[in-house]
Order: sequence, then structure tokens, then C-alpha cells
Amino acid sequence: MPVVKRINHVAVVVEDMEKALSFWRDALGIPLHGTLDVPAEKSQVAFLPTGESEIELVKPTSEDSGLAKYLAKRGPGMHHICVEVDDIEGMMAQLKAKNIRLINEEPRTTADGKKYAFIHPESTCGVLVELYQL
Repeated sequence: MPVVKRINHVAVVVEDMEKALSFWRDALGIPLHGTLDVPAEKSQVAFLPTGESEIELVKPTSEDSGLAKYLAKRGPGMHHICVEVDDIEGMMAQLKAKNIRLINEEPRTTADGKKYAFIHPESTCGVLVELYQL
């Protein structure tokens, strides 16, 4: 049976990366681990580690992306919570068997080999949830 191991990250959608970093990095003192452009998601991500988890600041890089549409509709703020799982395919099958609506029917893979998929907020009491397998 697949298991949730930990909260991997909390993602915050932002309009202005430098303004967001001035709070998270400069005011709170959370070190910036780095930034990454993610062309597949049309976004730029800043990684701020906090112990076993991290805060990810996510900025759309294209006005036609899902993230840009989310930002236009809801404004900046918390975007999703990501839980790390030991078996993403098994977890997705388990969720489907329980009639949980998935956004991704199959896991996607990042450039560095991590697998991820999103669960629709209508099945999670309003929170966008990402599954992540390292």
C-alpha cells in the first residue's frame, strides 16, 4: 500500500518574484537555495528550504499558462501543498479506486527524474494537492 512520507513543499504563487523574495528570504531569513525555470509548466520557481520541507515561490512565465490563469482569477497566495509518496503510481491507483478526481491521469516527470501529479481540489475540500515521488 502506498504511503505519504512527508510534506515536500508548500507552493505560493507570486506576481513579482523579487518582491516575494524580499519577504521570504530577506525579512524571514529563509535562505534561497536557487531558482529554476520550468518550461513544461511555464513557470519560474524559487526554492526556500525549511528543515525537511520547503517553500516554493512560483511565478508564471507565460500569460497563457494554467498558473497565470490561476493568478488572474485568485491573486497571489498559497497555490498547493505537495506530499511526497513512496509509490506515485500506486497512490494514484488507490485514489482512482476511491473516486478521487485527478488532474493528471499519469505522473509527469521533471528534468531530474522526479515524478509528480496533481489531485483536483474538488476531491480535497478545496486544496490543490500535488503528489511527488523522488
